[in-house]
Amino acid sequence: MIAHSRIILLKSIQMITDLEKIKQSGEEREKENFDFRSWLKMQDPKKIDKMVHRLNQIYSSKIDCTACGNCCIVIRPLVSNKDIKRITRYLNLSEDEFEKEYTEIDNEGDRLFKNLPCRFLLNKRCSIYPYRPFECRSYPHLHKKDFTYRLFGVIENYSVCPIVFNVYEDLKLQLGFKI
Repeated sequence: MIAHSRIILLKSIQMITDLEKIKQSGEEREKENFDFRSWLKMQDPKKIDKMVHRLNQIYSSKIDCTACGNCCIVIRPLVSNKDIKRITRYLNLSEDEFEKEYTEIDNEGDRLFKNLPCRFLLNKRCSIYPYRPFECRSYPHLHKKDFTYRLFGVIENYSVCPIVFNVYEDLKLQLGFKI
């Protein structure tokens, strides 16, 4: 079975990393992506998780997130109290100073970074990388369980992250999805 999966992957999509093409595909394939989301909801979630985890390993090993940084340009991550403690120790700031300078509370009561692009992004690299928030460490969240229960977020990230884009497109191919 594993050998067969590798053969299928050799016949997979050609990996795309061009952010403009990815963004454009997100717009052009919006209906298809939502149709695929609905179709995925009817599949075995454990099987889908295994496939996504495998594809995520493949694509994340080929795509260097620190050479992209697009998520830091277009997404404002949640920042937990634990994140704030870790970052403020590194920056030698008080928690109050950090919260006032770098974060804000959204309409749902969540604390987020204020600005886009992220003020810690320098030359497509995170200047606080070892101390970055958990949300940033976990992004693009494809390693997590229950992929089929998180598909709205996946579709949002499809146009942002080359890893998500390629995993979602390859998953369509692997599952023989046709619209």
